[in-house]
Amino acid sequence: MRLVLASRNPHKLREFRELLRPHEVEPLPDAVELPPETGDTFAANARLKARAAAEQLPGAATVADDSGIEAAALGGAPGVRSARFAGEQASDEQNLDKLLREVPADGDLGVAYVCAIAHIGADGVEHDVEARCEGTLTHEPRGDGGFGYDPAFIPDEHPGRTMAELSPPEKDAISHRGRAARALLERLEESA
Repeated sequence: MRLVLASRNPHKLREFRELLRPHEVEPLPDAVELPPETGDTFAANARLKARAAAEQLPGAATVADDSGIEAAALGGAPGVRSARFAGEQASDEQNLDKLLREVPADGDLGVAYVCAIAHIGADGVEHDVEARCEGTLTHEPRGDGGFGYDPAFIPDEHPGRTMAELSPPEKDAISHRGRAARALLERLEESA
């Protein structure tokens, strides 16, 4: 199946091409406009993007995700605002810096990555899945793999290593996006 990814993030495109094999994940055509992420949940934002792409690409199957980090010390923030935590045009580094400033190094360092994926088939049938990856925040970012908050996220399954220090296969096996992608693949197989 060919799937159009409703995202302009090249990191996500690369990850989803691996995670959703054997399906072919294609980049979003330049002419497609995505709506602002105004939902109050990851699932709502993923559906907004998948539906917008499906409406503008009749007959195409679309897939979109919304994901982010939830910090226990911040009551679950930044959550759906993860990509804009330090401002609308903030870089990954600025968002991470703000998180590290706001979460006390001697406080609750529990964090979770959350990913919701919405899929709309060429027939208009929708599927939603959501998954989590639990971990601990480190105030000493390290590693050059991954993106976003990965240099400061130590997953429970790999204590002592950040997501940015894991190989792509190690990360995919435990990440919120990897888990959600596998759940979507199962859902698609069940409905085939």
